Amino acid sequence: MTDIDGRTGLPATAPLATTHIIYALHAWSALIGITSAAFIVTAFLAGWPSIIGVILNYIKRDAAAGTYLESHFRWQIRTFWFALLWVVIGAGVFVTLIGIPLAWGIWVGTGLWVIYRIGRGWIALADGKPMPVSP
Repeated sequence: MTDIDGRTGLPATAPLATTHIIYALHAWSALIGITSAAFIVTAFLAGWPSIIGVILNYIKRDAAAGTYLESHFRWQIRTFWFALLWVVIGAGVFVTLIGIPLAWGIWVGTGLWVIYRIGRGWIALADGKPMPVSP
């Protein structure tokens, strides 16, 4: 029989605190990007807080399986990898002289998208709600 946490209704082993910590690590990286010369998205992808966060996502996601936290782990992992995809696309566009403004737009847009995903996910986590499942 699995012990259930009376406050959250989750199995006692569910990594609720870890999920909050991972959102905090990702937010810290985004904040570094906002307050420094780095782009938000490059600080998010290359900053050690986010790298630690995504590693924790992979290490702890089995513990979240079957709970609403599983959707948050998926949300966090997908945010990281899709941000990386858009940075690579921006870099590909950047190599052409005419594509430089478009690349900057892609990177800024991706940074804003990252901030949105961190905020939306963390608010849903605080409310005890799962993230939407995407195909």
